[in-house]
Amino acid sequence: MKKVAKKKAAMSSPSLSPQQSKSKVVLAYSGGLDTSAILRWLKDTYQCEVIAFCADLGQGEDLEAIKRKAMAVGASKVYVEDLREEFAKHYVFPMLRANAVYEGSYLLGTSIARPLIGKRQIEIAKKEGATFVSHGSTGKGNDQVRFELAYAALAPDIRVIVPWREWSFTSRDDLIAYAKKHRIPITVTKAKPYSMDLNLLHISYEGGILEDPWVAPPENMFKMTVSPERAPNKAESIEVQFNNGDPIGIDGKRLKPAALLDHLNRLGGKHGIGRVDLVENRYVGMKARGVYETPGGTILHVAHRGLESITMDREVLHLRDSLISRYAELIYNGYWFSPERVMLQTAFDQAQQDVTGTVRLKLYKGNCIVTGRRSTRSLYKKHLATFEEGQGFDQRDATGFIRINALRLAMQTERNKKNDSK
Repeated sequence: MKKVAKKKAAMSSPSLSPQQSKSKVVLAYSGGLDTSAILRWLKDTYQCEVIAFCADLGQGEDLEAIKRKAMAVGASKVYVEDLREEFAKHYVFPMLRANAVYEGSYLLGTSIARPLIGKRQIEIAKKEGATFVSHGSTGKGNDQVRFELAYAALAPDIRVIVPWREWSFTSRDDLIAYAKKHRIPITVTKAKPYSMDLNLLHISYEGGILEDPWVAPPENMFKMTVSPERAPNKAESIEVQFNNGDPIGIDGKRLKPAALLDHLNRLGGKHGIGRVDLVENRYVGMKARGVYETPGGTILHVAHRGLESITMDREVLHLRDSLISRYAELIYNGYWFSPERVMLQTAFDQAQQDVTGTVRLKLYKGNCIVTGRRSTRSLYKKHLATFEEGQGFDQRDATGFIRINALRLAMQTERNKKNDSK
C-alpha cells in the first residue's frame, strides 16, 4: 500500500509558493520518454515556463515532429538547431587528433556530445533570460556530471533542476505510467526497455536486457551496422586524406566534416565495422555495460594512427600516447571545458602539424585494415630501413650504441653479484 501511495504522490503536482516556482527553465530535450515526462513534470511541479532545446547532432530523427511534440506536451518555446558541422569540426575532430579511446574500446560518442549541448543550452538560457536549466540524466549515470560541469564552466551562476534527483519516480516503468496518464506519446515499452543515444559519431545502447553482461545483444537492436557475418564477401578499399591531423577527404574528394563522417558511417556500417560491447567504469562509481556502434569513427581512428606512424617523431608520439588515457578520462568524466583538457589539446594539436597525407584502408567483415600510407611530411626513409644495401646508416655504429645503453644493466648485475657473495 505504501508503494502505491508513493507512486500516486509522484504523479501529482505539488503546489508551491511563488518564491519556490521557477520563471523560465531551458530543458535539454530529446523527445524521448524521460525528457517528455520531465517537460510536463517541470510545468506541473514548478508552474514554470519550459523552453525546450533539441540539438541536431545527426541523429536522423524527424526534428519537426519532436518540436511539435514538445509544444503539445507543454513547452512555451522550442529551439531545434542543426549543430552537426560544429559537432564534427570542433568536438569530434579534436578528439580524433588526440586518438582518444576510453578503457581501450569506447570512442566517446555520447561523452563528446554533452559539452556541446550544454554550451548551446547555456547560450539559449542567457538569450531568454532564464535562470534555470534542466536535463534528463539519471542520478546513476555519467551524463548528469557532463552536463552540469559544462554549465558550471560556462555559467557558474546558473541553477540546475534535475528531476531524477528530485521526484519520487524510481524506474522507467513509473515514467511509462506517468506518460500514459498524461497522454504523452512514447516509443519505449516494457518489452523493449533499453535506451539509445544516437548522433553523427555513434549509437549507444544501455539498460534493460543489456544490464546482464552475459546476455548477448539482440541482432535486431543494431541500427548503423550489419553484423560482420552478413557483410559483403568482397573487401572494399578506400583512401582517407588528412591535413594537420584532420580528415579532409575520401578517395580524393574533399568533404566537410559532417558529410565526411556521415559518408564513412555508411561505408563502415555496410561492412560491419565499429561494434563494441564494453563493461565500463562510470565516473560515479559503478560498472555499467554499454554497447556501441561507431563505424565512421573507427575508420578514422585506424586511418589516423596509420598516418601518424610515418609522420610523427618517435619521442613525441610516445609522450603523446602516454597522455591519451588521461585525456580520454577527462572527456568521459565531463571535463571538456577544463583547463587541463585545453592544455592537453594544445599539446596534441602541436604534435599534429605534420600529420598530413593519405591512408589506404581495406574494409572487410568488421575489420578495418591499413594497407598503405604516404605523406610529403613522412619521416620514413626506405634507404635507412632497408635490409638491402643502403646509404646513410653504418651498421657498425650499433656496437657503441648498445654498449652505452647496456652499461647501467651491467653495473646493476655486478652490484647484485657482490651483495650475493657476502
